[in-house]
Amino acid sequence: MSNLTGFVKRIRDIMRNDAGINGDAQRIEQITWLLFLKVYDAKEQDWEFNEDDYISIIPENCRWSNWAVDDKSGIAMTGDKLLDFVNNTLFPTLKNLPVDADTPIKKAIVQTTFADANQYMKDGVLLRQIINIIDELDLTDYNEIHAFGDIYETILKELQSAGSAGEFYTPRAVTDFMAQIIKPQIGEKMADFACGTGGFITSWLKELKNQVKTTEDEQAYSNSIYGIEKKQFPYMLCITNMLLHDLDVPKVFHDNTLLRDVLDYTEDDKVNVILMNPPYGGSEKADVKNHFPADLASSETADLFMSVIMYRLKQNGRAAVILPDGFLFGTDNAKINIKKKLLSEFNLHTIIRLPSSVFAPYTSITTNILFFDNTGETKETWFYRLDMPEGYKHFSKTKPMKLEHFKPVIDWWENRREINEDGFDKSKKFTVTQLIEDFSYNLDLCGYPHEEEEILAPMDLIQRYEEQRASLNAEIDRVLEQITSLLGGNAQ
Repeated sequence: MSNLTGFVKRIRDIMRNDAGINGDAQRIEQITWLLFLKVYDAKEQDWEFNEDDYISIIPENCRWSNWAVDDKSGIAMTGDKLLDFVNNTLFPTLKNLPVDADTPIKKAIVQTTFADANQYMKDGVLLRQIINIIDELDLTDYNEIHAFGDIYETILKELQSAGSAGEFYTPRAVTDFMAQIIKPQIGEKMADFACGTGGFITSWLKELKNQVKTTEDEQAYSNSIYGIEKKQFPYMLCITNMLLHDLDVPKVFHDNTLLRDVLDYTEDDKVNVILMNPPYGGSEKADVKNHFPADLASSETADLFMSVIMYRLKQNGRAAVILPDGFLFGTDNAKINIKKKLLSEFNLHTIIRLPSSVFAPYTSITTNILFFDNTGETKETWFYRLDMPEGYKHFSKTKPMKLEHFKPVIDWWENRREINEDGFDKSKKFTVTQLIEDFSYNLDLCGYPHEEEEILAPMDLIQRYEEQRASLNAEIDRVLEQITSLLGGNAQ
């Protein structure tokens, strides 16, 4: 393509003239299903070349090369005819493709990708223009595929400012840092049980790729990931992302992790590595709690995912998980019990405190990265506060966090030492006895000393207050119970 760098802008400019497109999220979703079909068509051409008996799951009239490609002969569909085909033939066909348990993953992903997809455009002439731009991509050219990978990354970044869609995107600097620290190994399986657009999977594959030397390594590389995503839009983005990364059989599933009883997991369900940014700030339906032991049944989504992670991490497995401050300081029963399980059954060796605006503009809630492994109980936990880099007051869309901003942590990681700046702990080691007896499972340590300067968005502020209120109420109840017990009575 002669103008790959202008790819997104060209499409955006055309879509602005279409009455059916309302906002960034719809624009990106529209681009994504078109891109998926283009990428999938290129994959199918490879499969047909390499497999004598390959048969597409997509009926011939709905395959990209048979309806979308404009050979300049003047017969390519456009206008009302194109709209009618896409709305009344293409979408109903792809949404209802025959899929069962025996359908190969690389075929089944077409139906799951389109199950809840939407076609927003109302102008068939503009839709033809978009299709032609996308069809210019030469996905047989290695350099062009590599360059387009960068373009796709810009599409994912734009999600951060696309309303609620931003919740599915973790900044690449963060996923790359976590993958580097976790040190992937050939033969390991990594999972993300709320994988969004596949950021952690992509970072894992990028780190692992350097170790691929043989055909067996290549096979292990391709089989090294497992993802689940509940929502259709990010799932579609993720599958396309995986196909672009040359995973012909992306083991990413459109499902809800929290709808399975955690006690039903077997050894086969466990993985070597878990990299995750669980959804937080939301809550699940009441019956979701029934899939968890009563003492771990939280109403907070991130808490439930922490329980899943602990049940699905193999012996000697490693995990790196992003969690909000509310998990660290929370003292409600479920959070305390989850932290008890974490400290008594796993080795929580490091907590990295992140600056508040890492996820801006989606949320200003301060987050943390918990690193732990399944090698036995926690003996001691290191805390490290990552401060804003020089010259930054906060991160933003135009000044996002970069991998280089993690350099202080990376330098400290291999040569740990306690650091105190201006009378505040920046890095400190605590024994598990201190965490339990002195701090009552409150892991809000080595935090930011100037919290009064933090300005939160209204909804984030409400969430923060609700978390702090719940924590304070639980603390009051515990103290009252202790006092009542000392007085020889029973707490009511």
